[in-house]
Amino acid sequence: MKVLVLLALVAAAAAWPGFGFQADAGGVSDAQKQHDVNFLLHKIYGEIRDSNLKAKADSFDSEADLSHYSDDGAAVQKLMRDLKDHRLLEQKHWFSLFNPRQRQEALMLFDVFIHCKDWDTFVSNAAYFRQRMNEGEFVYALYVAVIHSPLAEHVVLPPLYEVTPHLFTNSEVIEAAYRAKQTQTPGKFQSSFTGTKKNPEQRVACFGEDIGMNTHRVTWHMEFPFWWQDSYSHHLDRKGENFFWAHHQLTVRFDAERLSNYLDPVGELHWDKPIVQGFAPHTTYKYGGQFPSRPDNVDFEAVDGVARIRDLLIVESRIRDAIAHGYIVDRAGYHIDIMNERGIDVLGDIIESSMYSPNVQYYGALHNTAHIVLGRQADPHGRYALPPGVLEHFETATRDPSFFRLHKYMDNIFKEHKDSLPPYTKEQLTFNGVSIENLSVVGELETFFEDFEYSLINAVDDTKEIQDVEISTYVPRLNHKDFAYNIEITNNNDKEVLTTVRIFAWPHRDNNGIEYTFDEGRWNSIELDKFWVKLSPGSNHIVRKSSESAVTVPDVPSFDTLFKKTEAALGGADSGLTEFESATGIPNRFLLPKGNEQGLEFDLVVAVTDGEADAAIDGLHENTEFNHYGAHGKYPDNRPHGYPLDRKVPDNRVFEDLPNFKHIQVKVFNHGEHIHH
Repeated sequence: MKVLVLLALVAAAAAWPGFGFQADAGGVSDAQKQHDVNFLLHKIYGEIRDSNLKAKADSFDSEADLSHYSDDGAAVQKLMRDLKDHRLLEQKHWFSLFNPRQRQEALMLFDVFIHCKDWDTFVSNAAYFRQRMNEGEFVYALYVAVIHSPLAEHVVLPPLYEVTPHLFTNSEVIEAAYRAKQTQTPGKFQSSFTGTKKNPEQRVACFGEDIGMNTHRVTWHMEFPFWWQDSYSHHLDRKGENFFWAHHQLTVRFDAERLSNYLDPVGELHWDKPIVQGFAPHTTYKYGGQFPSRPDNVDFEAVDGVARIRDLLIVESRIRDAIAHGYIVDRAGYHIDIMNERGIDVLGDIIESSMYSPNVQYYGALHNTAHIVLGRQADPHGRYALPPGVLEHFETATRDPSFFRLHKYMDNIFKEHKDSLPPYTKEQLTFNGVSIENLSVVGELETFFEDFEYSLINAVDDTKEIQDVEISTYVPRLNHKDFAYNIEITNNNDKEVLTTVRIFAWPHRDNNGIEYTFDEGRWNSIELDKFWVKLSPGSNHIVRKSSESAVTVPDVPSFDTLFKKTEAALGGADSGLTEFESATGIPNRFLLPKGNEQGLEFDLVVAVTDGEADAAIDGLHENTEFNHYGAHGKYPDNRPHGYPLDRKVPDNRVFEDLPNFKHIQVKVFNHGEHIHH
């Protein structure tokens, strides 16, 4: 899951203990919890294949002892009432989080999970409702509960592309998988990206249609759900700013991929102009038919029951008005000042909008509404009973090129705010006594494609009577060769100092070969890494490997690997799953943009800032492994995301004369290498 996608952050600040036979207060080991979750999510459209869980599903009475719930059973009683009254969505039906009633039902189940006091109550409820609720609602509720419940702190969630493969895999491949199952013939099928070379957007499909990128995006929105309320369990630190930063990074990374493929940066969406790029998803719901297509050059229409186009324009103008005024008006009519480093957090809450928005009635929900309006343009008036479009699922949204146009539009609104803040001065940016003497890269910056295989066992219908056969697909995915940063820093202080090392890169030229100014470049900068280190007095030589990046995560192990490692852990072995517990970052294979044969020029910059002033928590230097993205606790870095490049730079000499800032040119190559497995 380490694949592309813009980040948003906040994070665990301590390394997790080893995964194995560590038990919770109820005496249940992490390995047993992993075993339970594996089976709860495997073959989601069929019966549970674990006898203990199946017994719980058949006989559990969720209302028998309400002392097992921290809310005295209020959530479970509410859900059971709707279940008994047959008010819940049936099984074998599509699910969309943007459908208000379906979201409400999924959150009713999440509410049950998050209030369970012990694992047995948690897993018994999960087994019971898995058999009775809509599969999509169940998967969503369980994933978010595992991410946020302390009971499941060390559980590794299986990759969604193996749990619900239909949302990640082309219809042609799914059909081939069905034929393989019917004929009991094992098969390994090649997946291709949608469209043909006649469509220039096809050149960057490897980014938007990458299963890791898709997984990153859906996982990020599970870490930071727009519907989250602190009454569930905890506050999500800097949630609005994280929303901005994750999508900003997604946008600038996509533009770097476009430049790598000789395309102009993506243009922003305009509500009063046609949607230039059409899209044919080539994907099908497990239940509900094909995802709707959209031809080129469609004019926006109002979507019945959702919004008129003028509603979106009004909300946008209110947000831009707030930026121009420098304050938000809350529900009570009070002003919230946004002309400061935390203003972006309030703005993010408003634009998404999340439950943290101080005035949703006035500022609306621009992002969420826009996703629905854009996703429904194939059937805006509901005449053809089409299911939701790809933009109405976080798993599938980036497959549509218009997703990036929509987010460029919102990114420009955020930029308006950021550019209204006063630029940093040299005095603010200087780190006294610390200077970067040299910066270089060890190893060529080179990307390549390689085939990535994943199982389609869960895509096909299934009964105990018919044996499974091996069915999988393989798809080309971007990766890069290992490299490292060589950073030589002098600490002229007479004592050890804590520092934050911040590494960014941006394309050196636009698609016409014109050099970006420093101010243009810094807004397009890709965050490559951020870590803390203590500098001894005198010379310090730091080698930081690309594999250590704090903004990336590895691909999550397959179901097959999870089953094997869990069984080994139940037998007393170390499962080796600890590094996969947080899956919110960009896929590590997407750390670098693709580059090209000639070598795409990038500006590589490193800023070393005062770690003591930056730190929001203690002990940062002892834990450089914290993942930028996890939602538990306080985000470790006090500075705004993107600091010190987050504000406009009218005079680049402020940076070029800084001793604690270094700026070099590098090239990223892609020689057309494709590794077939």
